[in-house]
Amino acid sequence: MSPTVELVLGIGTLPRILLFVSSLAILKVIVKVIYNVFLHPLREFPGPLSHKISRLPYFYKHINGTLPFDMLDLHEKYGDIVRVAPDELAFSHPNAWTDIMGHQKSGKECSKAEWFYQPVESLPRHIVNEPREEHRRLRRQLAHGFSEKGMREQEPIIKRYVDLLVCKLYEHCQSNTDPIILSDWYNYCTFDIIGDLAFGESFGCLEGSNYHAWIASIFQSGRLGTLLQALSFVPRLKTVLMSLAPKSTRDAQQRHKELTTAKMLKRIEMGNERHDLIQGLLEKKDELHLEMDKLIANAEILIIGGSETTATLLSGVTYYILRNPHVFRKLAEEVRTSFDSEDAINLVSVGKLTYMLAVLNEGLRMYPPIANGLPRQIPQGGAQVLERAIPANTYVAIHQWALYRRESYFHKANEFHPERFLHDPEFAKDRDDALQPFHVGPRNCLGRNLAYSEMRLILTRVIYNFDMRLDESSMDWVKQRNYLMWRKGPLKVHLTPIHVDRD
Repeated sequence: MSPTVELVLGIGTLPRILLFVSSLAILKVIVKVIYNVFLHPLREFPGPLSHKISRLPYFYKHINGTLPFDMLDLHEKYGDIVRVAPDELAFSHPNAWTDIMGHQKSGKECSKAEWFYQPVESLPRHIVNEPREEHRRLRRQLAHGFSEKGMREQEPIIKRYVDLLVCKLYEHCQSNTDPIILSDWYNYCTFDIIGDLAFGESFGCLEGSNYHAWIASIFQSGRLGTLLQALSFVPRLKTVLMSLAPKSTRDAQQRHKELTTAKMLKRIEMGNERHDLIQGLLEKKDELHLEMDKLIANAEILIIGGSETTATLLSGVTYYILRNPHVFRKLAEEVRTSFDSEDAINLVSVGKLTYMLAVLNEGLRMYPPIANGLPRQIPQGGAQVLERAIPANTYVAIHQWALYRRESYFHKANEFHPERFLHDPEFAKDRDDALQPFHVGPRNCLGRNLAYSEMRLILTRVIYNFDMRLDESSMDWVKQRNYLMWRKGPLKVHLTPIHVDRD
């Protein structure tokens, strides 16, 4: 018997099994790589080789907080359609909005990607991630609260907190000369407003001049969310890691659940006559089979969607108008010459400020609160996107920050120019229809009216009352990473009251 045969036969059973299993695993990886690169239905779409092979590069960027910027680089290199993962395409063209999010000719719709919208399967669903028919029923009940008429009914609630915000800013100016962290105060105001509109009471942020623990947990969840989304593609590992969560985390989740349940019970006790965002759901909660967990889930998503995003945009707009003093001067002139008194500033009157709207839209372009793409899934039978046939089950997304920063669609794309939304000839070739911060189609953002109402009213009241100057420490404030939400540092601003006889 040859030495080689003796050596092979001498190997123990367990090592041979391990060698065989590892060989199979390596072979499986090699076969998967070959399939993804050369045989996959998306093989003809351009993109980096590493992204075609595996989802790891995509999620590395996602978890690392650089995905918005990386997407712009990919589109600049590969064009309007980029294969960013073995089964996902990123689109960067104005026409892609309606192709992906509008009504399909087949009558089907591109459903929301489960891995992105429901990374923890055990959590109750809400209006954002419900299937098509359930979404329609919930949206029908919530529609009035978000309508223009609904906003007028809720104006006293909104105005109460904007009044308190202005009073607190005046108090700060009277007590010290230090800059104020205006980004925090925008959050205090928007969270208090939406807390009242969804739960019937504020979070007490403005009164306490700090974040409620409920809100602090939202800011801590962004990076965890990106990790859970990545782990959706390795469900066994996700299950193991979630089971190993420390007791302190589980206790915090339980306290959060108890708090939100108590808040919802108090709101239910107020009855269905109160005009707020949750009124429509409470009126039909039995008919819609909305148990407590579903009511809470919908209230929570309304709070997240109706507060952090609005405060983020206000912070971004404030930064850009202060970095462009001529814009601030022009905006201040419009605000301060349009009203005879502060009492004349309301949800209707601020809608007549044309330059204000242009400033807000330019802020949404330069610093979109939702910077990354929100992926959809192509339905059975496939679909046409940008006149290309996209096979069924492909994930597709439009990454907002990357789209808005492309010179192909916006002249001087990296500069802040509100005039582009005022028919300035210099920006005549801009594709204004590319700007869709609230998305399009049957599942567009229900909170558009609320967001614009809040943004206009808050920014108008602040500018009506104060001159503002950016602190030196915040000159590079916009250099941030993004973990589903922008990781904002403190936006420090010096305020100077212009109505010294206010009291």
